[in-house]
Amino acid sequence: MDEDFKKAAEFHGHICPGLAMGYRVAKYAKEHYPRAMDEELVCIAENKSCSVDAVQSLLGCTAGKGNLIIEDNGKQVFIFYSRDANRALRIYFKGDVFRGMDALRQKMASGAITGTEEKEMKGLRAKVIEDILNGKDEDLLSVTDADIPAPEKARIYPSLICQKCSERFMEIMGRTANGKVLCKDCFEKMVC
Repeated sequence: MDEDFKKAAEFHGHICPGLAMGYRVAKYAKEHYPRAMDEELVCIAENKSCSVDAVQSLLGCTAGKGNLIIEDNGKQVFIFYSRDANRALRIYFKGDVFRGMDALRQKMASGAITGTEEKEMKGLRAKVIEDILNGKDEDLLSVTDADIPAPEKARIYPSLICQKCSERFMEIMGRTANGKVLCKDCFEKMVC
């Protein structure tokens, strides 16, 4: 297990197939683009799974900096846009790594898995993780150029104080009701 994967696992909290998938995608992207210090590299993730944590850890694309955009389509697809190169790569994790595991995964999710099946599942998971970490890029990843406009840079908005709860919020998220400026939460509680 290399240092980058160890760091990603520490960031994520455990080792799993999803983290391994994101690691392989991020590792490939890192070979083409440097780690983002600010917003030079933007990731558009088409999922909100464990794989996204590996991208955050390895590439510095985070929600807090505004260079991680989640467009959840439930697909292991990541588009990396380099502001420096004005170029984007679309990486789809195509590896059929869960073959033979679907029934056990469903049983596990529903809580109907037996002890024997749980052991089998742990063995399969370990094998899947190993296959992902050691597989060839061409077997696991579909990489194409992506023709997308440059994603907007993160914007900083002034803060306002909600006239109901007195908490600060980003101006653009404000609402008005009965002549008062409210945060989204207070506005929605009023409307409901």
